[in-house]
Amino acid sequence: MGQGDFGTNQYYVDRLKKRKRVLATSLIYREMGVDNHGVQKRADQSISQGLIPGSAADRIIHYDTRSYSGQFSDDGNFFFCCAQDFKVRMYDTSNPYDWKYYKTVDYPFGQWTITDATLSPDNRFLVYSSIRSQAYMATTDPEDNSDPSVLDFSTLPGQGRRRGFGTSHFGIWSLRFSGDGREVVAGTSEDSVIVYDLETKQPVLNLRDRHQHHVNAVCYGDTSSPHILYSGSDDTTLRVWDRRSMGDGREAGAFMGHTEGLTYVDSKGDGRYVLSNSKDQTMKLWDLRKMMTSADIENIDPAEYTTGFDYRFEPYPNAYRTNAKNDCSVVTFQGHRVLKTLIRCHFSPPGSTNSRYVYSGSEDGKVYVYNMDATLAGTINVGQATLNSRPREPDAYATAYEMSGEMLWRTCVRDASWHPDAPVLAATSWNGWGLSTGTCTVHSWNAGAADDEGDPPVGKSYDDKLRYIPEFNDYRENTASRHSRRPLRSRPVRRWELHEEGEEDIW
Repeated sequence: MGQGDFGTNQYYVDRLKKRKRVLATSLIYREMGVDNHGVQKRADQSISQGLIPGSAADRIIHYDTRSYSGQFSDDGNFFFCCAQDFKVRMYDTSNPYDWKYYKTVDYPFGQWTITDATLSPDNRFLVYSSIRSQAYMATTDPEDNSDPSVLDFSTLPGQGRRRGFGTSHFGIWSLRFSGDGREVVAGTSEDSVIVYDLETKQPVLNLRDRHQHHVNAVCYGDTSSPHILYSGSDDTTLRVWDRRSMGDGREAGAFMGHTEGLTYVDSKGDGRYVLSNSKDQTMKLWDLRKMMTSADIENIDPAEYTTGFDYRFEPYPNAYRTNAKNDCSVVTFQGHRVLKTLIRCHFSPPGSTNSRYVYSGSEDGKVYVYNMDATLAGTINVGQATLNSRPREPDAYATAYEMSGEMLWRTCVRDASWHPDAPVLAATSWNGWGLSTGTCTVHSWNAGAADDEGDPPVGKSYDDKLRYIPEFNDYRENTASRHSRRPLRSRPVRRWELHEEGEEDIW
């Protein structure tokens, strides 16, 4: 906590006296010029860094298929959400409390789902992928209805495209725009990292034969430079690539410490810190100065740590929780559950939180927000906020992810995005009866208030174009009133097990 830029620590007297720092107290301290060790405050973000969004949902945006990812743009004026129906919806979030529908683009001939999307730094273009070797680039201009451009990642660097349209021999799991908007880096099911140049319309770098399994996540290390790349794989390693010294085709170094495959990596953007989520149910913070060299990892077999459990359908046994050898991480965060899908993690933004936290989705329907000392700062309960927010439809059984036992309401938060300038978080989830549908829920800081006097009312349901859905809201209100009624009994009676819709729900 004393190194790097990770927010402002609490004044030691407040911690000693166990005082609760609220917004009013922070404002008073700013006016008094009081800070850690008596230094005057210069960061206005220290006022707002304690404003963690609450569990109550400002609005619930429903999709008829599972939602896989959703992110704000760097300036906070734009939000996109990817769903399993091969569509990416875009929203105008220039007012983070009053979203406007913007545009929808499609992925033709996709496989299973849209796996990821990335927005150009100027917000003009969106690149999105499926489990195919072609990605698509569409303009975000709502007046432009032209077909998206095809980005073929399967060609070798320096060669033209040879395969016909629609063919594919690998899938793309992760995409990221470079800070200058000229390139896109992708992680693939071919165990490779590919950098695609948007001007020449071809790959310029293909890093293979170093990762031993699927590359589930990639990102650039520095927003101001395209030279440093991070890649996280199912082989449990997070590798660091420096494109200025790629003569031997090897990575500059690697991080080891996870005991199962990685599901996501996120760079702080300062060229120093990187975050990873893993199927071993932990999130880890890494410092670039502590990475292992290529020579160090040559004699280590990553497969020695893995157990081979199927995170999609199995729980993670406690017996599998072991400390990895050669763990060079700085901090390990535990409490969330990385099951069913490639759940994502992020650094909190510098603008609205002073980079004070890290956060992750979870299979138990929550977003977990951690302090940098690995203590839990707060949770956002998406499952509770959305419970029974849509009727059970007949075709839900055909699209359910979980078919064991009774069809219950369940929530798995796959991705979350914190607004860069406001205490607002958008959570993208598999959500509904048997995880058959999806939602994007918008949560804001409200000082713990149960109700909101503003307009429109909080917790209401909307469709993908932000149109109010009366039948969804009526169903939820009727279900809530049915739960609140309790029968009057004058003598003991036999308790029957209830099987009405919504009874004994689990999220």
